Amino acid sequence: MAKKILVGGAGGFIGGHLVASLVQQGLANNIRAVDIKPFDEWYQRFPQVENLQLDLRLKDACEKAVSGTERVYNLAADMGGMGFIENNKGLCMLSVLINTHLLMAAKDAGVERFFYASSACVYAADKQTDPAVTGLKEADAYPAMPEDGYGWEKLFSERLCRHFREDFGVTTRVARFHNVYGPHGTYDGGREKAPAAICRKVIAAKLAGKKDIEIWGDGHQTRSFMYIDDCLFGIDKIITSKTLTFPINLGSAEKVSINQLVDIVESIAGIKLKRNYNLSAPKGVNGRNSDNTLIKQVFGWEPATPLRAGMEKTYAWIYDQMTRRA
Repeated sequence: MAKKILVGGAGGFIGGHLVASLVQQGLANNIRAVDIKPFDEWYQRFPQVENLQLDLRLKDACEKAVSGTERVYNLAADMGGMGFIENNKGLCMLSVLINTHLLMAAKDAGVERFFYASSACVYAADKQTDPAVTGLKEADAYPAMPEDGYGWEKLFSERLCRHFREDFGVTTRVARFHNVYGPHGTYDGGREKAPAAICRKVIAAKLAGKKDIEIWGDGHQTRSFMYIDDCLFGIDKIITSKTLTFPINLGSAEKVSINQLVDIVESIAGIKLKRNYNLSAPKGVNGRNSDNTLIKQVFGWEPATPLRAGMEKTYAWIYDQMTRRA
């Protein structure tokens, strides 16, 4: 019997899309999808794969999830957008239990490949103080000064992957995600990220006939946003690489301000709104963008879906969800 492919965090946004991609590749019988959430709360669930509800913070749950697998994708974490991670640092850091126990189980089970989803939140805060930030290179994670809570957990887990590779021979691969967005994800409730949150606010204003929306921060803070299809393509390249032993950026280099992001969504919606800036709301660092020199050098590729194109698909999906709910 062929060994399984484990997707941890399969009920989440990226995990759900990853399972969908593997199913499309004809691997449904080999997939084990695991998440802590009840099945009816998974963003995407496929009855033809093995679906398990397990708390991967627990060692025995990780041993059960990893048993009989040859490849592990660890996308599981207690996280969300800036509003969540700034107010739940302890919960975010407890995700270190997930990667720790999954790595221990992977070592004991002889897993062939182990992918860890890290984050651009590992980058030093003093390199992200200016909205006109230059792209963050992989080396900019040290000297360490990551996002408090969530960023520290990610940076520690990166090191854990390195040492399990060096000390125990577990073939680990690490990608630093930069703001992944797309359909089939969180768009309300407090865990949503900026692209989905802006879509929701603009759609809600349009449906209600309102003329204004609230923006967190002054709107000048800058980010890059990677469409989910690019993320999946990059994950596949990274986990199958024979030589990539260091963390690598996986993100778009198309830097925009939050104001420019709102401009794009307003244009898609065909509406113009007054912006009320909430300067006391969580807004994160002033500037963050992905330097893609290394990923282009290693793979001859970088995430390149234009933000406008990806946001049109994301907006359409969220609009459909909100009008159905209404």
